[in-house]
Amino acid sequence: MNPRNQTLATEFVLLGFSKDLKTNIVLFVVFFLLYLVSINTNCLILCLVLINSNLHIPMYFFLCILSIIDFCVITTTIPRFLVDLISGQRIISLAACSAQFYIVLMLAGAECFLLTLMAYDRYVAICRPLHYPVVMRWSNCYGMTALAWILSFVVFLLPTFVNPVPLCHPNQINHFMCEVVAVSKLACGDIHNTVVIIFVSCFLVLLLPFLLIITSYIRILCSVFKVKSAGRAKAFSTCSSHVMVVVLYYGTAIVMYFRPSSTYTANYGKYFNLFSAVICPTLNPIIYCLNNKDVKEAQRKVFYKFQLQFQKIQSHMDISSKY
Repeated sequence: MNPRNQTLATEFVLLGFSKDLKTNIVLFVVFFLLYLVSINTNCLILCLVLINSNLHIPMYFFLCILSIIDFCVITTTIPRFLVDLISGQRIISLAACSAQFYIVLMLAGAECFLLTLMAYDRYVAICRPLHYPVVMRWSNCYGMTALAWILSFVVFLLPTFVNPVPLCHPNQINHFMCEVVAVSKLACGDIHNTVVIIFVSCFLVLLLPFLLIITSYIRILCSVFKVKSAGRAKAFSTCSSHVMVVVLYYGTAIVMYFRPSSTYTANYGKYFNLFSAVICPTLNPIIYCLNNKDVKEAQRKVFYKFQLQFQKIQSHMDISSKY
């Protein structure tokens, strides 16, 4: 159908998960708590790495970037969703929807490439330890991080800028956010080119980096099994957190975007996107805090310093009260 004969949408209605008030209240409480946990834990990771000089190495530099990305992803999606749950209107303007759409895409692409860099960092540290100071020097780390953001822009955002798709009525998006597949359902006319662009972009950002991560860990496993048991345990401990994050994030995303379109349903996409956009940013810092000995040690040191400071303040207050 010719898009000129259709009315272009200037605002959209996000259907969310339910119209029932009681259900929305429960969802509000749950997502608000998840948001608080995600914000606090990601900020904790950033503070621990910045404060503790022992964590000023490339591995934790990439972890800080991951925490910043997770912080931005959940802040871009959850506050808006919480407002929709309370207000019940769920109307979002074209500008706000576009901003959320592009920001989430950019962050998702950057996270995929960043997880690949983190796997490469572990590969060099374990398989090429003598070359690690040269290969992973700070200038290279900064350059690779910048490249991840540039590739995310080129692969995800640039095609949508070059070939924008007009969105028509009906203006209802069966989602809790402006997600790429859900929004593309509102495209005017033939969306074959849009589907091809989405598939190619997902292949370059999801499948190809995932294959590189698998290759890195196969090489890591081959090297680890050649060393003694003590060194083997240390190598596994430095990789376990990253493996869990990769499985959660890539597993969800690949199932979402690399399945037959005939079996895709809006509700199916909503729940899987909920996991990648909300649950993963909440779990990532928890996984690293629980599984990483260096992070746990840094956390203990910071809390111990705060405890000493609190005891000093309390002792001064007791002395002053006597006089």
